[in-house]
Amino acid sequence: ATDINEELVKGIADSMVSQGFRDAGYIYIVLDDGWMAMERDSNGNLVPDPIKFPNGIKYLAEYVHAKGLKFGLYNCAGNKTCAGYPGSRGHEYQDARLYASWGVDYLKYDWCNTGEMNAKEAYTTMRDALFAAGRPIVFSICEWGDNEPWEWGSEIGHLWRTTGDIAPCFDCEVNHGTWSSWGVMNIVYMRDSIRSFGGPDGWNDYDMMEVGNGMTHEEDRSHFALWCMLNSPLMLGNDIRSVTAQTREILTNTHAIAINQDSLGIPAFLYDSKDSVDVWF
Repeated sequence: ATDINEELVKGIADSMVSQGFRDAGYIYIVLDDGWMAMERDSNGNLVPDPIKFPNGIKYLAEYVHAKGLKFGLYNCAGNKTCAGYPGSRGHEYQDARLYASWGVDYLKYDWCNTGEMNAKEAYTTMRDALFAAGRPIVFSICEWGDNEPWEWGSEIGHLWRTTGDIAPCFDCEVNHGTWSSWGVMNIVYMRDSIRSFGGPDGWNDYDMMEVGNGMTHEEDRSHFALWCMLNSPLMLGNDIRSVTAQTREILTNTHAIAINQDSLGIPAFLYDSKDSVDVWF
């Protein structure tokens, strides 16, 4: 969650290399919420949390780049992020220029505290800001599928979340009161009609993977296989500094990854379901 810091990120970067994840194709390390201080500076710029990131974000991005990896940050379309930090509303171009100056390669853009904002317009504004900043930055749309981003996302971003957050379970709903997080199969079945919208340069994002986070070995294998077959972006959601050999074997399976990375980018579909057994093509 927001319990992140410089040493954690450096440790993850080191492990991406030493554990073989970089060579398997995982090249982005993306911070989520909570990397910034609670207030902007006197010029309105975002400020990295000085306790968590004492050397700043540019230093951290350079460390990650030196490992042959790419670096990503998080912000939100609203005036506050989901955890209450400064959002980008009204600061889109300023923030985009700052990210570019730091060497950021990826932006996850969330949807909390947005009031009556129009999602397509808000994400278009940040897309234009990133383009104007002049640095190639992957743009991840994260409004949880509430505004059917698969209908318009390919013109604006490179990937779009299809549902609310994933949970480390195979088939469950975790109710948080005003929202829920979902198990692997819940997410798959929730969006079983959007496969035609995903393809090269614009991907249905079924959220990060929970492989290695407490499910059974068979559930982990099935989870990874489905994400590969659906052409979902493959984002590690486990702590790879302490990864087991079994989990690493699943996540670096070259044959499954090859299906995910196929240049045609055609997602699998549920062909048949009989006696509680699904057949996917």
